[in-house]
Amino acid sequence: MGGSSADRVIDFSMGQAHLSVRYDQLVIERKDQPLVSTPIDEIAVLVLANRRVTLTQAVLSKLMDAGGAVLIADEAMLPSGMMLPLNAHTTQTQRMIAQANASQPICKRIWQQIVIAKIRAQAAALQLRTGDSAGLGEMAQTVRSGDPENMEAQAAQRYWPLLFEDPDFRRRRERDDQNKLLNYGYAVLRAAVGRAICASGLHPSLGVHHRSRNNPFCLADDLMEPWRPLIDLEVAEMVGELGSDAPLDSRAKQRLVGVLHERLSDSGESRTVVEWISRSAASLARALTEDMAAGEIRLFFPEGLTRP
Repeated sequence: MGGSSADRVIDFSMGQAHLSVRYDQLVIERKDQPLVSTPIDEIAVLVLANRRVTLTQAVLSKLMDAGGAVLIADEAMLPSGMMLPLNAHTTQTQRMIAQANASQPICKRIWQQIVIAKIRAQAAALQLRTGDSAGLGEMAQTVRSGDPENMEAQAAQRYWPLLFEDPDFRRRRERDDQNKLLNYGYAVLRAAVGRAICASGLHPSLGVHHRSRNNPFCLADDLMEPWRPLIDLEVAEMVGELGSDAPLDSRAKQRLVGVLHERLSDSGESRTVVEWISRSAASLARALTEDMAAGEIRLFFPEGLTRP
């Protein structure tokens, strides 16, 4: 678990632990092991997926104060809850009002840019994995405002069988194949994106495309789309090494969490994935507030995400 300040993802899913706080440090106690501590303000996401993990209320309070997120998952690593900070930005109320009042044309233009970035990222993943982007880059150029032709789904139909070199592969959350690895990777990614959205003063439930009264993280589901291929590529490499029944063990979880600590470049600047996600969320906040008034919509995604 490396990374720079405020970008660490810490997973507690493999055994018993008790978490507490002392002097702004997260203190980790495990039976017959020495105490371990880490600064609270360096934690982006805390993953809790084991019934034998206990923690004090101070852990949650301090983590929210520091702008972190908590992801709770069941033992199949399907997310069952997420806790995000509510006071992470000084102009939060103003931005949430603007977000709630965003017009349909604005939301459609934002979704267009998200879909374009996602398909380009998928093209980059295929290029790295197979040496051929399968025409997805050209497909991305045809996406129109709101994606009325559903190019996102058309790209996915071409992308998944090629990525896993399996014409029968289907993305199904409940399947006990590489889907379980994708479930875990996406759950951690979703928490990191939700945290960044809150830090930018937006509300995670008010999506620009995903809309459901039962989903409190619609905006996180929108913004995470272009970042999914990073998880996909790591899972494809794991499947190539271990097969489609690769276990979701501690090593697999370390590799998937490690994706968020990888460094991508943009205009000569190198940052971790978590840091770039924060930049993307900030650009989304501008698109829903400042850029909206100027009639200009520009979401930021680093070059390293969409170029092999």
